[in-house]
Amino acid sequence: MAVNYGSKRLATGAHYGLRDWLAQRVTACLMAIFTVILLAQVIFSKGPISYDKWAGIFSGQCMKFLTFVVIIALLYHAWIGIRDIWMDYIKPVSVRLSLQVLSIVWLVGCAGWAVQVLWRL
Repeated sequence: MAVNYGSKRLATGAHYGLRDWLAQRVTACLMAIFTVILLAQVIFSKGPISYDKWAGIFSGQCMKFLTFVVIIALLYHAWIGIRDIWMDYIKPVSVRLSLQVLSIVWLVGCAGWAVQVLWRL
């Protein structure tokens, strides 16, 4: 008679816990700082906010770099949240894996679109 010691290994989660919690907080702080900087530039600009003024805010290399970093932070923040939702609520491994792959494709597409918009200015 075979005795099974230990628990059956499940394909749910990899115990990312503290790392993901910290990553979500760091990315949220980056996005909050970016929002404050952007609001300050909009509030303290003179005259009406037109396309030229808006494009001027994002035309500098420093602002483009900061925006790019925030886009990457936003995508990583979203990926952690979406992945956790799929891991918590979708039990069939094949469905969960498919949803995760579709989520990655969607997020990479959003990143490409955001970079294209950013560098088109």
